Amino acid sequence: MKGWEKVFDTDKRYQAEIVKDVLMEKGMAAVVINKKDSSLHMFGKCEVHVAREDVLRAINMIENDIKFD
Repeated sequence: MKGWEKVFDTDKRYQAEIVKDVLMEKGMAAVVINKKDSSLHMFGKCEVHVAREDVLRAINMIENDIKFD
C-alpha cells in the first residue's frame, strides 16, 4: 500500500482492530492488514497501517492511550 506505514503489529487480531478503531475515532484513516497464515491462523501478525503523515501521531497515541492488560 503506497503511502501507508505500519504503526502496530500483534498476533491478536482483536488488538489490531481496537487500535484501528481508536485511531479512526481520532480522525486518522487506518487499516488492518492480516498477515496470518490462512490455513492455520497460528503464524504471522496483524498489522495496523496509517497514512504516512499520521505515523508520529498514531504511534504516540498507541503508546500513551491504548493499554492491553
